Amino acid sequence: MLRAGELRLNPTPAEAKLWSCLRAHRFGGVGFRRQHAIGNCVTDFCAPSKMLIVELDGNQHLEQEEYDAERTAFLESKGYRVLRFYNNDVMKDIEKVLEVISENIIH
Repeated sequence: MLRAGELRLNPTPAEAKLWSCLRAHRFGGVGFRRQHAIGNCVTDFCAPSKMLIVELDGNQHLEQEEYDAERTAFLESKGYRVLRFYNNDVMKDIEKVLEVISENIIH
């Protein structure tokens, strides 16, 4: 398994695009962390103050739905809300992705 630091150095195009919107408290003043470890899980994006995690899934996630469900259950057991988007959603309609994230920050 790659470590969080290694993952931060090699983001997918979708991760880089979303990070450009979330980094440095740019998104509603909320602090997000990239490749944030929680237990044995390394999340794509985490807003600890809002207990919110955003995961981006590529095509490989269709083949690992059980693994993703277990990760989500673990993270939810720690009190986090987990949002999942496909990379394609970020690349083609980032405004909609940001809208869903915003709705979940408010609640």
